[in-house]
Amino acid sequence: MAVWLTTLAGLHVGSRPLLLAAGTAAVLTSCGALHLVGRLGQPRAATRRYGWIAVAVGLGLVCGAAATTARLAVRDAPPIRALAEQRAPVTADLVVRDDPRPIRSAGRPGMLLVSTELTRLTGPDGRRVRAPVRLLVLATDPAWRGLLPGQRLTADGRLGLPRGGDLTGAVLSTNGPPVRQGASSWAQRAAGTLRAGLQRACAPLPDDPGGLLPGLVVGDTSRLPPAVEEDFQATGMTHLNAVSGSNVAIVVGAVLLLARWARAGPWLAAGLCGVALVGFVILVRPSPSVVRAATMGAIGLAALAAGRPRAALPALAAAITVLVLVDPELAGDPGFALSVLATGGLLLLAPRWRDGLRRRGVPPGVAEALAVPAAAQLACGPVVAGISGTVSLVAVPANLLAVPAIAPATILGVVAATVSPIWPAGAEFAAWLASWPAWWLVVIARHGARLPGGTLPWPGGVPGALLLAGLTVALLVAVRRPLVRRLVAVVGVAAVLGALPVRLVAAGWPPPGWVVVACAVGQGDALVLPVEPGRAVVVDAGPEPGAVDGCLRRLGVREVPLLVISHFHADHVGGVAGVFRGRRVGAVLMPPSAEPVEGRDLVRAAATGGRAALLTTVAGARHPVGGVDLLVLGPPYPLAGTRSDPNNNSLVLRATVAGVRILLPGDAETEEQHAMVARAAPGQLRADVLKVAHHGSAYQDLRFLDEVRPSVALVPVGAGNTYGHPNPGLLTRLTRGGARVLRTDTDGDVAAIRSGDGLAVARRGVLPGRRP
Repeated sequence: MAVWLTTLAGLHVGSRPLLLAAGTAAVLTSCGALHLVGRLGQPRAATRRYGWIAVAVGLGLVCGAAATTARLAVRDAPPIRALAEQRAPVTADLVVRDDPRPIRSAGRPGMLLVSTELTRLTGPDGRRVRAPVRLLVLATDPAWRGLLPGQRLTADGRLGLPRGGDLTGAVLSTNGPPVRQGASSWAQRAAGTLRAGLQRACAPLPDDPGGLLPGLVVGDTSRLPPAVEEDFQATGMTHLNAVSGSNVAIVVGAVLLLARWARAGPWLAAGLCGVALVGFVILVRPSPSVVRAATMGAIGLAALAAGRPRAALPALAAAITVLVLVDPELAGDPGFALSVLATGGLLLLAPRWRDGLRRRGVPPGVAEALAVPAAAQLACGPVVAGISGTVSLVAVPANLLAVPAIAPATILGVVAATVSPIWPAGAEFAAWLASWPAWWLVVIARHGARLPGGTLPWPGGVPGALLLAGLTVALLVAVRRPLVRRLVAVVGVAAVLGALPVRLVAAGWPPPGWVVVACAVGQGDALVLPVEPGRAVVVDAGPEPGAVDGCLRRLGVREVPLLVISHFHADHVGGVAGVFRGRRVGAVLMPPSAEPVEGRDLVRAAATGGRAALLTTVAGARHPVGGVDLLVLGPPYPLAGTRSDPNNNSLVLRATVAGVRILLPGDAETEEQHAMVARAAPGQLRADVLKVAHHGSAYQDLRFLDEVRPSVALVPVGAGNTYGHPNPGLLTRLTRGGARVLRTDTDGDVAAIRSGDGLAVARRGVLPGRRP
């Protein structure tokens, strides 16, 4: 009890988690007090025992609150807060805490997020402030990409306020490179070399297993396709994408088996396992789940050396208590919570379930394989439901099928990383071997995510998590009685059999009658027009391959007879490889303007590799594809000297699908829109659905909007972009003109639907984990 209240007390002031923590702590403390009062009059030993529980609860609350208060005092230092509120230009001396990672949907291609510790800050007036504050750096210069944890550096930028809810003191936005002050430690350099070697070894592999393997082995998900990430979330396998206790157990267990095979004594075996543990933690980086697992592993190794190997539960309790007191921010980290809950489930539930299955005649290996994923999933279920707003019905069987592949993939991946500096060919061979179990994990997640009724909607947030936790506890208590157990089994089977036909028949995604879908691909465009089941015209490809590939997979698109590129900016062509991934693309239609050249070359390379024809077009040309009729309206002539010539030479298409007119203007800005209004025939620009140009920027010609007069306006835009898209005034004007406005940053994939004689809209919703 004290451990969990310590965790709750460590949540942060000024955030919603703290309110939950305070409320939950108060409820639990009150319940403990009432329970203690209920024991009055019983034997003195029992009263003393519950008295010690109350003391432990109070001590946990006091220690957690004291640790958090001390960290908050540093975070909210007045000099730092004042500079952040003023968005002042500063020079910061920093220490890197974690590997830089790219931000999806950030609004700027190539933007990186770097977690650092501030050591000294120099304000615009030359005043220096020293404070050990956590600082997030938003960087665009590629020189930030190769930094390692422990690296000291100096950077110039503007200070800003954080989003809150954690111990981050400020955010530094910078466009320049960092100035390195010396080098990081030899251990971090060695780990960086091994991690880079693993990435190189995985480079020749297919995208899905090649992107999953570094995440499975060392927690590096930089190449993991978003579609695979979504499948893992839907099937309850997302814990495999991050290094945690299972990876530590696999690596340390392999070393322990080798030590036992060599007849090493307990102290030598524990020492070898300790060296492997330290090296593995340095290799994978000390994330919250890894730190928790490593701390517990170290305590367990000490117990092994001392001849007391059955101290796992005390080791877990000690690890949680120490880590939360040292770093209160862990108390609000979902990964840390999931790691702790999964381990607790394995220690408290799995052995009893395994023994119960064995008593009923289940073979020992099968009983273990069934009990372990079921216990972990049951323990983690409330937190996952609160985060995702869903309850997975396929998580236990999916994790059960995944068990045989985890250890081989992890061990072979570690071998590939270890030998990569001295034997690159051997590393590639080991990675190729590891790709087969990784491929099996991808297959399980992919098919599990597509099972009808595989996930059920559930209230999200704190209420949903508490509701499922309460139901889980009640169920565990109730099923101890045989009659209740049989009743629960009958009701559960009846509920599944009753709900499954509804789930199979009910409309999912895409909705029936859809005529256009704007994909949620971040700050970029990707539009889909249906030709027939499994075939569609795609207009633009978004900023990165995984996002558009995931959208097309959700729509069931297996063939693209025509891919249209409106212009060659990265937010429209960066994901072109995702359109070709596993699909036949018949032809690629490109604009006459070839700027920027890098984007054009990317499209040509993808088309050549996919054996697709390259076509160009001009205003007035028609391109019918099945039931989709495309008419090119712009640019009416080449435009030069505008605010952005590539944008103002975007292909502007009017698509007609099932009698619905859809206007797709790419990133056309004021100049091109004005030119089209001047050249268009009366009524030619009129459309039922408008894909709002340039992500809803302010550069719109009002006469152009008046000519279109849409009933539905779709705005493809990235959450948290730095351009101010979409413009609030533009959205207001569209709404006042009678348009129903949908945005991909808040609504996810959005669709316009032909419904009877009118139009309807549908939203798929923002996918968990996809927002910044």
